[in-house]
Amino acid sequence: MKTNPRAHALAFILFVVAVIGCKSTNTSNNPTQSKSISSTSTSTSSTNSAPATHANIAGKYNIVGTNPNGTAYRGALGVIEHGDVYQFRWNAGNQYDGVGVVNGNVVAVSFAGGPNGTGCGVVDYNIQSDGSLIGRWGYWGKDEAGTENATRTSGSGLAGEYDATGKNPNGTAYKVKITVEPAGNLYHFVWSNNTDGVGITEGDNVAAGIGGSRCGFVAYEIKADGTLDGVWGGYGSDKTGTEKATKQ
Repeated sequence: MKTNPRAHALAFILFVVAVIGCKSTNTSNNPTQSKSISSTSTSTSSTNSAPATHANIAGKYNIVGTNPNGTAYRGALGVIEHGDVYQFRWNAGNQYDGVGVVNGNVVAVSFAGGPNGTGCGVVDYNIQSDGSLIGRWGYWGKDEAGTENATRTSGSGLAGEYDATGKNPNGTAYKVKITVEPAGNLYHFVWSNNTDGVGITEGDNVAAGIGGSRCGFVAYEIKADGTLDGVWGGYGSDKTGTEKATKQ
């Protein structure tokens, strides 16, 4: 997504922007690409539900942004609706492809370099007043989103241990434990089903990209005029870039 400096950022550790891939490129039903499918799956369903999603964000955008090293870039972004998720495709000197989920007035995206974001996922949580998390998640190449709600059992602020219940896109329920640790300006998420990610907080929202060093992530605030105002980064680094996307 971005200029060559961002390409380098992706090579060593990506960080920020999302929406799930299109049906024509849907290449896998591999359970390892779905955070919710694990040995912890149960028939117990969550009693909470994710907040209502925002208006459709599909369209073509012009983007301006800054890389983590402070250099500027410009380019274009296409956002394509695919069921419950969105495919994000950037062209800013290099091509990047990702998947995003909308949760309230935030869209969280996970992306990879090139035209294939396989293995990249994203989760976005709204942080409740009691510290619990209510979220939506998705993976590139799948057109449906799942939900996940977590109750903190220890810690303070966002950091701590959580017991979570969720629902896969196919309706099956699961349980999982989550550990959240500070990582500079970011947070490291570890789920007990062998999944981990890096996230960033904006107000009462936290967005996390999943997929390791190959996948970056971005959290956009959806403005009233349809502009997407984002912060992005990558796994293993606490430095972030910014990006504003304006509809053409």
